[in-house]
Amino acid sequence: MADALRARIRSGLLRPGQRMPTQAALAEEFGVERGTVRQALRVLRDEHLLTGVCRGSPATVAPDGGAHPGPAAPPQPTMVALAPRIAQAFAAPHVEIDALCLTAVSLTLALGEPLRLIHAGRLEPAKIDVRILLPSRHIELAFPAPVDPAADGRLHRRWLAQRNAQGQVLRHNLLALRATHGIDVHVTFRALPFTPPVKLYLLNGAQALFAYYTPLRREAEIDHQRLQLYDAVGTRSTLFAFARGTGPRDTAFVEQSCAWFDALWETISSELVLTS
Repeated sequence: MADALRARIRSGLLRPGQRMPTQAALAEEFGVERGTVRQALRVLRDEHLLTGVCRGSPATVAPDGGAHPGPAAPPQPTMVALAPRIAQAFAAPHVEIDALCLTAVSLTLALGEPLRLIHAGRLEPAKIDVRILLPSRHIELAFPAPVDPAADGRLHRRWLAQRNAQGQVLRHNLLALRATHGIDVHVTFRALPFTPPVKLYLLNGAQALFAYYTPLRREAEIDHQRLQLYDAVGTRSTLFAFARGTGPRDTAFVEQSCAWFDALWETISSELVLTS
């Protein structure tokens, strides 16, 4: 709930000085108890996005809380930084999102708020084009991977199931907008012949959001057995933002990132089918 409200504030849909909906209205919208609403509002208060958070009266968006997140903002974890920028990108008539990642879980979660706003009639894009590059099912992943190379394929099967499930949810949620809102939506996946060491999101050709996948060693339970593995948690990766027009370095980074993605898409990637 805090993530959704944060995205509305960061995207400008809730403006500085604007009063928030009442706690009762928020509880009804999100289907939660009042205590959960107050907890979410306190999170945003502690982030200096809201003022006047107390029982019985609506909070107010802080004077500088509605500013769009920009590349000058300090880097933040993916799930804090990505959602408001995705919501901002969906304010354009033609939304174009390119993503390179391991499973698309971060992107699927970040799309929740703009989809909610479209269904609420507060965003009205005419066209949405999404391209996603994911690792091929046929390669030996660098991560997640078992520490013991002699281990069986349980970990790879679990990753593949997650990759396919997240992709199918993302595609279904976006393509549903064709029937419900008449939006021209296209979602395309292609497979990479390598494990991406970074994650990259390109928004409307104007922003590049970049994060490292940092491998770590951990233990996890796979099919009721403990397994030592190398893994990387993408949702907590620190996301760095670059935007065209901010300066020569940022503009060049966005342009080169777009060119790199297009090159991967058009040359060494292959057809990807989201099946087990």
